[in-house]
Amino acid sequence: MGSLKKYDVIAFDLDGTLSDPAKGLIRGFVYCFKKLGIPYEGEESLRKYIGPSLYDEWQEDFGFTPDEANNAIEIFREYYNIYGWWDNTMYDGIPEMLDSLKKAGKKIVLATSKPLDTAKKVLELFGLTEYFDFIGGATSHQNDRKWQVLNWSLSSVGVDLNDPESLAKCIMIGDRKYDAEGAKMCGVDSMGVFYGHGTREELESSGFTLLVDSVSDISKALI
Repeated sequence: MGSLKKYDVIAFDLDGTLSDPAKGLIRGFVYCFKKLGIPYEGEESLRKYIGPSLYDEWQEDFGFTPDEANNAIEIFREYYNIYGWWDNTMYDGIPEMLDSLKKAGKKIVLATSKPLDTAKKVLELFGLTEYFDFIGGATSHQNDRKWQVLNWSLSSVGVDLNDPESLAKCIMIGDRKYDAEGAKMCGVDSMGVFYGHGTREELESSGFTLLVDSVSDISKALI
């Protein structure tokens, strides 16, 4: 499997792309919803909140005001920041895939909507920090949007955000439609991974430039 284009800068999502955070995140959602009295249809129904901005999703789903959404996120983090972030599993083959990209001369960046300090802790937990030229995550109280984090990560490794030729050498890899949407807003290509938390139907309808089944397929497509 080979890509039709040569990409020099590879941006990765974190949750559902490099690691599976489902157990810790869902337990955090349950903690939050029980504390606020929000009904939900079983833990499986909460998987939809893995990946997108909770600030946006919870306003849309529950009619929260911005302040109410922020309050709910803070309650979620009461659990997640202590117990949830390490209740996480790295997908098989991730270090080998990242190593192969580095050896091929690629610049690797992280672009996640997860808070920056937590994202750094997760990479350190799995020993992945060394592979990244830049680590980008949410830094504002309202959770930075995917496209904002992606622009920040790309510009931090020398990508000219106003130059189409520079952007054409970049690709965003993720497992939810939000990754494809963020990449499109930034003017870069995108790769969807089927092993994460997005359904096949979601990924196929989201406008990803490339779609792959496995971790090993990522390096096969990009080298």
